[in-house]
Amino acid sequence: MLFDSHMHTRFSADSEMKAKDAVEKAASEGIGIVFTEHLDYDFPSEADFTFDPEAYWKEYEPIRSHTLRLGVEVGMRASTEKRSRAFIARVPFDLIIGSLHILGGRDLYDAEAYEGKERADVYHQYLAKMEASIRSHDFINVLGHIDYIARYAPYENPDLTYGEFRPEIDQVLRAVIQTGIVLELNTRRLGDRHAIKELVPIYQRYYDLGGRYVTFGADAHRAMDVGKYFHEAEEIADQTNLQIVTYVERRMERCWRP
Repeated sequence: MLFDSHMHTRFSADSEMKAKDAVEKAASEGIGIVFTEHLDYDFPSEADFTFDPEAYWKEYEPIRSHTLRLGVEVGMRASTEKRSRAFIARVPFDLIIGSLHILGGRDLYDAEAYEGKERADVYHQYLAKMEASIRSHDFINVLGHIDYIARYAPYENPDLTYGEFRPEIDQVLRAVIQTGIVLELNTRRLGDRHAIKELVPIYQRYYDLGGRYVTFGADAHRAMDVGKYFHEAEEIADQTNLQIVTYVERRMERCWRP
């Protein structure tokens, strides 16, 4: 079955989703799920994007099954890499996502991260930081939402356009492939056909460079969003010849479709 391999329950500072509700929604969609709570040390806000992994495991391990796995989304920063590495060793997570949420000490969700800066400069810096982070965080399984910046950047055109940033995107994709991790196809923006148009060339280039696998992740913080836009994600995977996978006990597992 397909898996939604990226979502957040109440163990994440920005979510109140209950495990029971996520499990029920996944069952109604006929998919499996992976909880991936936020770990982002020293986050530049009042929110605490850390959690107690032992408490997490104690609460959710009894419901862990062939359709429910337990993971973590690690915010990739050079200053926190050692602590993140130690954190993930504390319990036997099924899946480790690595993501870039902070640039220049600012939360990319925050408009102040972009004030007085040209779009091209910010995006070049974002992609360079992403490549370096992939190579230094060799414990991750998946690169989360390569287009995260496009959700919040306040520019007229926020999309991460392959034709515009080809050299830098290629460097990120090569880092993914060379380190043996997998690229996530985050479905958050797939309700926008223009976003799909801009994303397809990135995933096609990933295949052309040697990438073969993607995970699907709705990045749900509400049960109603579990598995959202998976039909569109399947179309992209088919168009780019990429195999859909998930992880169990840090091992890749291919997803099957009826």
